[in-house]
Amino acid sequence: MAKRTRSTPSRTKARPRRVSAHKGADRGAAKPAAPKANAKLAAQQKAWAEKYETSRKRTDVYPFTISGTPIKPLYGPDDVKGMDLAKDLAVPGEYPFTRGVHPTMYRGKMFTMRQFAGFGTAAETNERFHYLLRNGQTGLSIAFDNPTIMGYDSDHPKSHGEVGKCGVAIDSLRDMERLLQGIHPGQISTSMTINGPAPIMFAFYLANAEKRGVPFQNLRGTLQNDILKEYIAQKCWCFPPTPSLRLIVDLIEFSTKHVPQWNTISVSGYHIREAGSTAGQELAFTIADGFTYVEECLKRGMDVDDFAPRLSFFWNSHLDFFEEIAKLRAARRIWARHMRERFGAKRKESWLMRFHTQTAGCSLWDKQLENNIVRTAFEGLAAVLGGTQSLHTNSMDETIALPSDKAVKIALRTQQVIAHEIGVTETIDPLAGSYYVESLTNQLEEQAEAYFRQIHGMGGVVAGIEKGFFQREINAAAYQYQQEMERKQRVIVGVNEYVEPDEKIDVPILYIGEEVEAEQKQVLEELRRTRDNKATTSALHALTAAARTAPGEDNLMVRILDAVRTYATEGEIRNAMREVFGDYVESAEF
Repeated sequence: MAKRTRSTPSRTKARPRRVSAHKGADRGAAKPAAPKANAKLAAQQKAWAEKYETSRKRTDVYPFTISGTPIKPLYGPDDVKGMDLAKDLAVPGEYPFTRGVHPTMYRGKMFTMRQFAGFGTAAETNERFHYLLRNGQTGLSIAFDNPTIMGYDSDHPKSHGEVGKCGVAIDSLRDMERLLQGIHPGQISTSMTINGPAPIMFAFYLANAEKRGVPFQNLRGTLQNDILKEYIAQKCWCFPPTPSLRLIVDLIEFSTKHVPQWNTISVSGYHIREAGSTAGQELAFTIADGFTYVEECLKRGMDVDDFAPRLSFFWNSHLDFFEEIAKLRAARRIWARHMRERFGAKRKESWLMRFHTQTAGCSLWDKQLENNIVRTAFEGLAAVLGGTQSLHTNSMDETIALPSDKAVKIALRTQQVIAHEIGVTETIDPLAGSYYVESLTNQLEEQAEAYFRQIHGMGGVVAGIEKGFFQREINAAAYQYQQEMERKQRVIVGVNEYVEPDEKIDVPILYIGEEVEAEQKQVLEELRRTRDNKATTSALHALTAAARTAPGEDNLMVRILDAVRTYATEGEIRNAMREVFGDYVESAEF
């Protein structure tokens, strides 16, 4: 979820900054320690280690990160031995971007506060969007309901009971027009968490802007559009992998020419982590998916420097504070090196990994809901310290329902406190140089590279999906974490320790009634009765014919947009391609 362009209002009020009382304190970096001092420190650490082994008393320590990486009680110079600071760290805004993608980071532009929102009808979600914007949100992030995510219209039999329940129901251009009423598409960036039917939702968005007189080149936002992670983790797809990849390349090719400010894909680790992966697996599997999209575009004959600058990423920020920061730092470095050295990208913009982060939904519980506010705050802080470009913070009640107005406001205020009150946005990458954080960053990079070699050896990501490799790896990691919780090696406050048996939930719950489905069906019935059905049928037939052509011969994004302009529905457009592409059935893994 989510998961994006980085447009935020600039700060208009300057603040006085504290200056060191020590004359010349800010004149330059400290000189490196002399060899003699290093030897003395090594001797001190050795003596400390001997004392530690004989004096430690706590027996409840489980010295592993959530991902299973051993944690030493103390880190020092030996843990970053051989690290080349100029090569591995450099400075913010410079290759390999370990310390951030922009030279000034949050001093130049604050991260976008982009709360994921969507429920019920387009009109109801429009009200929530305006509520969030009034309270300081700086970008939209659209959550779609399950039928929309799967490519079904609200009146399809498989949609029954799910319409509007976990997001907003969008069946046609008419719904998109209502969803964005009163919101200027040329003045705000919009993220859409949609994958299998991503080209259809994107076409709805484009057609709405077109009707309002906003040129495509003025639109800013992000489309998730990451189908590979659906086969790996979230399990919401429309077609088999090969035609799905064709659709993605068609969309990237179209947008590169016509919607140049739009992030055409948000390669998503979020759902991989929510499925139970480790941080290392999230890092490796997500970036491997990104490599696959680059390879597919290159096969089409596209120049890497034409499309790579508009690729973005979407990460999960889990509870292991330092590991999450290290993961985000490692991700930037890995992507930059591979884009430059493996794919031969020449432009600096092609090396950058720009990303959205969302706090971990799987870390929240339906016990002592207010504890979720605390968890989310630390996860959001980790994302900011890791250098995210935009952020969603989960609401405390999301484990039991879609977030209420009160809960979503608290989640937004959490971001605002991080941004403006606690000082962490004033300096860039403040944990750089920490022996522990640098060691973790290096270890996660090594884990990812080992996975890349393994994936390459089995024939690539699609082959790994077909063999069930990713599913087995994630299942094993999820089982391990569950076992640690049940053994209380991992304490979850209010869940397996500090439990309140007679707790009563005392927060408002947002309920979505069955009248939403009835209303959507009525809207669809009226749409099909009043539109030019002859034009719609003709456009759908042209789309089916285009789907039968070889990849690269007839861009399907163009044909989808033509159908959308006639008010063809999502389900009708999907079925027009389904005639050619068929369905996908996953093999079972146990």
